[in-house]
Amino acid sequence: MYLFIGGPEFFIIAILVVMLFGADKIPDIARTLGKGIRQVKDATNSIKKDIMDSADIDGLDTKDITKEIDEVKKTIDEISGPIKRGLK
Repeated sequence: MYLFIGGPEFFIIAILVVMLFGADKIPDIARTLGKGIRQVKDATNSIKKDIMDSADIDGLDTKDITKEIDEVKKTIDEISGPIKRGLK
């Protein structure tokens, strides 16, 4: 699995989560995490669009800006990837 966590360890973690939050709260927590990830991605896309629009108006070369933004998005995806996979 992920981060060297096997089946038994994952099962123990799942039991602890259910004990701490209760079975009825887990869908709400997952939904909240999903909304948070979506907001971060939407904000990233909005910032990217604003930068690109501004650069186009100023006549700047946007290739370097696009490269930097793609690196930031990749970093965000690396961070949020395990969270998304855990929610499926």
